[in-house]
Amino acid sequence: MILDVDGTLVDSNDAHAQACVGAFAGHRITVPFDAVRRAIGMGGDKLMPIVAGIDAASSLGEQISARRGEIFKRDFLPSIRAFPGARELLQRCAQHGLVLAIASSAKEDELHALLDIAGLSDLLALRTSSDDAEESKPDPDIVAAALKQTGCAPDRAVMIGDTPYDVEAALRAGIRVVGFECGGWKREDLRGAIEVHAGPAALLERYDTSIVGRLAQQSTSPSGS
Repeated sequence: MILDVDGTLVDSNDAHAQACVGAFAGHRITVPFDAVRRAIGMGGDKLMPIVAGIDAASSLGEQISARRGEIFKRDFLPSIRAFPGARELLQRCAQHGLVLAIASSAKEDELHALLDIAGLSDLLALRTSSDDAEESKPDPDIVAAALKQTGCAPDRAVMIGDTPYDVEAALRAGIRVVGFECGGWKREDLRGAIEVHAGPAALLERYDTSIVGRLAQQSTSPSGS
């Protein structure tokens, strides 16, 4: 099972958007919060040109990116928490033999900090971040890298994410995807997902009949089918 983190396991999408707006403002660039918020989930290299017309690889882009990271870590990270049911869901999946891997657009240092503060680090040893892919979501590179880490075939894997960018990345990597609405996107925004749930707790309630539960049953069946 491949998992996104921001907006999927931890309640951090608004914080990322606010940190972005603050970083732009520090360079006297005004960007609407709503525009940034709807771009959260794709990599910063794609977000910046979309919301502000700035090349993320330019000197200005790198300064804004660095400032965003500083604001996020200082002002928002300490108060971020996991969504209800996130740890319990991961524990159940692991107990049922599913290999868990992270595929996140976050930078590696932020990803580790998020998982630590949310109390999920011990359950998620396999992690891929924006540092492990040439192209960020919605390109499939990060998902493909996570899938490679698991050693699983695409038809034996499922991804869980909260944005249309997660859905597109998973489908382009050739794996099924489950959508969560807890990150702020609605069911109609997550078209292409095989299932859509309110969040980790909702999936946990329906675990046995969900694609995740069925995948776990396959992994523990004698034939593996």
